[in-house]
Amino acid sequence: MAELHNYTLNFGPQHPAAHGVLRLVLETEGEVIRHADPHIGLLHRATEKLAETKPYNQSIGYMDRLDYVSMMCNEHGYVLALEKLLGITPPIRAQYIRVMFDEITRLLNHLMWLGAHALDIGAMAVFLYAFREREDLLDCYEAVSGARMHATYYRPGGVYRDLPNKMPQYAVSAWRSEKDTKEMNESRQGSLLDFIHAFCDRFPQRVDEYETLLTDNRIWKQRTVDVGVVTAERALQLGFTGPMLRGSGVAWDLRKKQPYEVYADLNFDIPIGKNGDCYDRYLVRVEEMRQSNRIIVQCIEWLRKNPGPVMMDDAKVVPPSRTVMKESMEALIHHFKLFTEGYTIPAGEAYAAVEHPKGEFGVYLISDGANKPYRLKIRPPGFSHLAALNEMSRGHMIADVVSILSSQDIVFGEIDR
Repeated sequence: MAELHNYTLNFGPQHPAAHGVLRLVLETEGEVIRHADPHIGLLHRATEKLAETKPYNQSIGYMDRLDYVSMMCNEHGYVLALEKLLGITPPIRAQYIRVMFDEITRLLNHLMWLGAHALDIGAMAVFLYAFREREDLLDCYEAVSGARMHATYYRPGGVYRDLPNKMPQYAVSAWRSEKDTKEMNESRQGSLLDFIHAFCDRFPQRVDEYETLLTDNRIWKQRTVDVGVVTAERALQLGFTGPMLRGSGVAWDLRKKQPYEVYADLNFDIPIGKNGDCYDRYLVRVEEMRQSNRIIVQCIEWLRKNPGPVMMDDAKVVPPSRTVMKESMEALIHHFKLFTEGYTIPAGEAYAAVEHPKGEFGVYLISDGANKPYRLKIRPPGFSHLAALNEMSRGHMIADVVSILSSQDIVFGEIDR
């Protein structure tokens, strides 16, 4: 009789097909996985500890860098926790802007995921399609904050500034003819809201294109149907949230169940799966993109009709404008104090959670009355999902590990925080 050995092999650490710096130690019996052990910590940068050494405002930029595909949603969780402890509510216009950008961020995340997931499984074209749309959405980030990724746009009391009335234009260059430039600038003639509205008009058709390439594709279904199945009951026990939980058939979404900002006033549906496999998780995320598009259109309509402040008027938390600062001594003092010491928050603790593209992103904040957190604990959605990888991949082939890991939509910045 031939002597059989189980092999232990390293899957990573690498970026391709691992969505971060993950080392997976796989114990295999031939091609079949018997045990998968995720080793994390290779990207660790101590965000929680760093935040405890800096004034509250200076940590907003750290949040962007946690899940670096869902930047503004990370900021939102942190800013909501600060607002809870300060006992303040941002103006209604700021709330609509936040919701609109949360959904733009959800599209950014799901487009990145869809392109990378398809690439991991072997479909090249979808990545190029998805990044075509991401480019427009990153331009929206750039228009409001000046940065294409790490925006630091949400602030306690509102948002950094109102939406711009004009979009940056492309210029003719050695690489771009006048005709091409004119075409690219067609949707940039109006305000940012006009630009986003034009995007929302064409986006459902773009999602149809992704679905034409994948949804009924025979190879796609062979690689994702009945792979990485998690039942509804088990998903709840494992602490799944977001599309991972909804893909197993549990209709849990914080935007509906524990509404924050203005989600309670908007119309949208929560897509859920039936089988809890990679294919259902794909379908849930594709439908979520369509629902996000609906929400963005509703926000645009409201924002067009309702001008107003986007930042509350409280000099103890919000810095004065440059003009006021140069004319008023009190404003200059407030500006100086806010940018050197920051503001203090009454002693207490708060937990705030948002429906992040990957699941429930929570921030637990403890204040001892100083100008920086006594303790900051982040609840990232991906951590619980990665913990279930062994259970999800046991009994599958090595190639299926890539599909399962990718279907979890893992980004390591939040796991190794």
